[in-house]
Amino acid sequence: MEAKDVKLSFEAALAKLETIVESMESGEVPLAELLAKFEEGNKLLKLCEARLKDAELKIEQLKKQKDGVSFAKFETEREV
Repeated sequence: MEAKDVKLSFEAALAKLETIVESMESGEVPLAELLAKFEEGNKLLKLCEARLKDAELKIEQLKKQKDGVSFAKFETEREV
């Protein structure tokens, strides 16, 4: 995934994905361009899914803190 895509907000990535899908559904896109759009759409879909998963995890974390249960990463010091 390109660096510029990683910086896209969820909303911007979703809008871009919707535009790609609409152009692909029009049936007027040459095959080579269709494949490129499919690849770009797939990357945007993965980005949107990751952003949604991050939001879901954040919501779960906030709910646990609200309920008085807070989990923090457990770090250990290993002796080698």
